[in-house]
Amino acid sequence: MSGPVLDKRNRQVLLAVIAEYVETGEPVGSRAVARRHIRGLSPATIRNAMADLEEMGYLVQPHTSAGRVPTDAAYRFYVDHLQRVPWGAGQAPAVGTPAGPPPDGAERLMAETPARLSSDTHMMGVLLAPPLKQTALDRIELVALDEHRALAVLVTETGWMTARPLAASPMGGADELRETGRALTRRFRGKTFQEILDELAGPPADPFDPLWTRHRSVLDEVVALLRDRTLYVSGATNMLDHPDLSDPAALRSMLRAFEDKARLADLLSRMAEERGIHVLIGSENPVEDLRGLSLITSTYTYRDQILGVLGVVGPRRMPYSDVMAVVDETARIVSSSLSRVRQHLYLP
Repeated sequence: MSGPVLDKRNRQVLLAVIAEYVETGEPVGSRAVARRHIRGLSPATIRNAMADLEEMGYLVQPHTSAGRVPTDAAYRFYVDHLQRVPWGAGQAPAVGTPAGPPPDGAERLMAETPARLSSDTHMMGVLLAPPLKQTALDRIELVALDEHRALAVLVTETGWMTARPLAASPMGGADELRETGRALTRRFRGKTFQEILDELAGPPADPFDPLWTRHRSVLDEVVALLRDRTLYVSGATNMLDHPDLSDPAALRSMLRAFEDKARLADLLSRMAEERGIHVLIGSENPVEDLRGLSLITSTYTYRDQILGVLGVVGPRRMPYSDVMAVVDETARIVSSSLSRVRQHLYLP
């Protein structure tokens, strides 16, 4: 996102206002900037620059005679231009650096990561299991457990597996169930989950195809499994401690958004479409109930393919550079940890 071009002085003043406001939470005046950030400029010069920045939409004055606070455009300018530095000595990364995969494998790592993100940032940590667009199918196996129960196992091209029990009673016995899985594999191998869902959403090319006639109940459950996305959330109550989020109406709106995990999962899926770190600030958010917040996310990978997305949800007034470093490092460590897991990889 681009805004008005800033000269060196206005840029310097804007960054100083952002730094002061993030630290104090109070509207920033020219004297505070001159005293604490830019000693070479007079308060009058800084006031003029702040007035220019207000006209350009980077600052706003909440009350007459009060100082100014940054807008979403100011935070966007800062995020787009900041220089992130790696975590240095004495700064613990969000997840730690495990020597190998966690004892309970990938699922435990995914479940614990948002809690660690939340603890490290004092905000809400989130992690979304693999988005459909990046997940391609290798095979489907349907296994009869007994006369009334069966298990569907999906294996992706990267070697990941996810397993779910089927609610529908197995039809035709173990052999026929196994053959149904083989038929689904022949039909859909190499396609992404989203491509499979799009194909199954339309009418069958052959209305007498046994996959749609004899095995429709099993097929419906496989479709539900393809759609399933697990969203891990931790630390939502941390939002209650932020003074910027104390307005009751804004708080209710935010809590509604957190309760609607499907909508939050959709948003995170869109943020996982491109590799790397992404930041959504306030009004940029397509989810109206989340426009008082910012989201910082990064993709994590398995065998160099995007597997999912993790990140932090917090107030717009946050130390973006620090939080982005936490999220970036966490994604790197999660990716590294997953690469060490050789087998029994079940998506949560």
